[in-house]
Amino acid sequence: MSNTRFQALQAVLNREIPDIKLPSSKISDYFGVNVFDKKKMKEFLSSDAYSVIIDSIDNGVPIPRDMAEQVASSMKAWAISKGATHYTHWFQPLTGTTAEKHDAFFEPTADGGAIERFSGDALSQQEPDASSFPSGGIRNTFEARGYTAWDPSSPAFIIGRTLCIPTVFVSYTGEALDYKVPLLKALNALDKAAVDVCHYFDKSIEKVNASLGIEQEYFLVDTALFNARPDLSLTGRTLFGHMSAKNQQLEDHYFGSIPSRVYAFMQDMETEALQLGIPLKTRHNEVAPSQFECAPVYEEINLAIDHNQLLMDIMDRVAQRHHFKVLLHEKPYAGINGSGKHNNWSLITNTGKNLLSPGKTPKNNLMFLAFFVNTIKAVHDHADLLRASIASVNNDHRLGANEAPPAIISIFLGSQLTEVLDEIDTSRLSKKIKEENSLWQGIPKIPQILKDNTDRNRTSPFAFTGNKFELRAVGSSANSASPMTILNLIMADQLKKFKYDVDKLIKKGEKKDVALMTIIKRYIKESRAIRFEGNGYSDEWEKEAEARGLANVKTTPKALDALITDKAELLFEETGVFTKREAHARHEILLDSFYKKLQIEARVIGELVMNIIIPAALSYQSKLVENVKGLKEIGLDKNSYEAQLDIINKISGHVNFLKQNVDEMIEERKKANKIDDLRDRAISYDEKVKTYFAPIRYHADKLETLVDDRLWPLPKFRELLFIK
Repeated sequence: MSNTRFQALQAVLNREIPDIKLPSSKISDYFGVNVFDKKKMKEFLSSDAYSVIIDSIDNGVPIPRDMAEQVASSMKAWAISKGATHYTHWFQPLTGTTAEKHDAFFEPTADGGAIERFSGDALSQQEPDASSFPSGGIRNTFEARGYTAWDPSSPAFIIGRTLCIPTVFVSYTGEALDYKVPLLKALNALDKAAVDVCHYFDKSIEKVNASLGIEQEYFLVDTALFNARPDLSLTGRTLFGHMSAKNQQLEDHYFGSIPSRVYAFMQDMETEALQLGIPLKTRHNEVAPSQFECAPVYEEINLAIDHNQLLMDIMDRVAQRHHFKVLLHEKPYAGINGSGKHNNWSLITNTGKNLLSPGKTPKNNLMFLAFFVNTIKAVHDHADLLRASIASVNNDHRLGANEAPPAIISIFLGSQLTEVLDEIDTSRLSKKIKEENSLWQGIPKIPQILKDNTDRNRTSPFAFTGNKFELRAVGSSANSASPMTILNLIMADQLKKFKYDVDKLIKKGEKKDVALMTIIKRYIKESRAIRFEGNGYSDEWEKEAEARGLANVKTTPKALDALITDKAELLFEETGVFTKREAHARHEILLDSFYKKLQIEARVIGELVMNIIIPAALSYQSKLVENVKGLKEIGLDKNSYEAQLDIINKISGHVNFLKQNVDEMIEERKKANKIDDLRDRAISYDEKVKTYFAPIRYHADKLETLVDDRLWPLPKFRELLFIK
């Protein structure tokens, strides 16, 4: 066995499970202790300052600078009482990860002493060096100025000894350089549009918040094994590896007993997350070996996304203490399930009503149908944008791979709601309206719709699950702000159109309820193609989807085209979420990230083949050659070493293929690097360079099955997947 692999496996066997000490036996005793939440604000702020900040959180009212000074002073006092010595603006640049620059509260004084200081200006705004963050041409590298600005709607928190303040990140000229700014704009547009529609049914509704629960899937692997796999450590996925004889085929891992080492990690991770106010509720084994899931309670969408970004960071840091590495790549192991981030989305009013939850009366069900059908229509009309929002090189490996939704955007409703929509679609409307107990005369019967009115369809990218829609196509490493920005802005746009269409009929003399049902009926008919109840994995669905006119864009570079169409630019302009410059910048950033990740994978493949895999194969082949020579020397006939010769020939065949194809892949990479147009370069990497990955892997994996196990240098799938 190679030295590196042997040492890694020995390290795994010597692991001890740490004793996890919980702060209290009751989660409620320590939930949110490291968060400057409303309860702590009330304790540390004056009543005036508290009222101002609550008004800002609830209604988006700007905080005056004098009040910002009070908030900063109180926040500093709380943070220092918790042992904090530094503060940072915590933001989400377009790298896909979070960013922070720490500054000390400490400031020297003229007499040689020091004081702890934190001003309202330092709280409200900072100027980090923005030169190395992706901007998509919005700013030049030599123009380093960018601003982070406090987001009061997401509470500050403490990690270690640092006060972290959630912020937005914008350029010197005001363009968004992060994920949060467009999300906040989309949520504001949705709030206004949704309230206007709500007033058809309930004038007391003054605000609508989008709600989100993010289920997070992930893999764990021992750090020693992770470090012994250069492909895992450099790309996040195994570029080589023959499938283990036992993997997920028995389905015995799903919801099974959690391994002891993993359970200790989960407890530790959950404790830290709960102290930071992340309301984790669920944990379990997922389908694939060493795959797991955690899920929180639903929260307001901006906070839910901040918490998910923070959770991924917590998972990684806590895993190190347990000698684990968290794999958030969408497809770390070929041949078994990948990981996603299921986004459960709904709309909640200030009166506590879930607009996607059916009611017990016809009137409430009409309100539900209005928002329900408009969601379907929004996704139907802008399926290309939703597909673009979940596109990445990692997710391309996962989508449609028999454990994730296909690249075709469709909606699953379940049999009962499908029947309701079909009944409305085929019924005639009367202008005579009279409300009764079970139906409105002149309107098709709207039956009582139960909350749990659908089965689950894991093959659907966008499924209704009782009182929410579940976007299942988001990748496990993604920032959910991207798809949620798109979903909320297309919903805002659709609700504005709905109100325009309804009001137009009312102005013509139609009764309000007839006008509502007329437009709902029309939208049901217009969006019928997006609804699909069957198996999204099947070849038949691909053919049917094409016949319906649904797009099936399987790769990221072409999916991203949707961001810069005339239709998208008009939508972004009307909702105010992106300027044309910002949309084109994001398109460029995503293309750049796509080809660079493939470029890295191609380089790693070349290095591993030439420096590790081929040398290991030749080393074993040399042993076989010596064996054959020895057998010949003692006079044995060819039949005695025919098996050795067969293996020697097979090794030579695989090695020759690998050398030739790695050389050809390098040449294709050189050609792609010379292409100036970023989209063309990304497509070249996808269609020219990446095409070598699978055949190279096939022959390398064949060598893994031939070479002496003691000589194979890379930890194998059976060692990576089954936690000791």
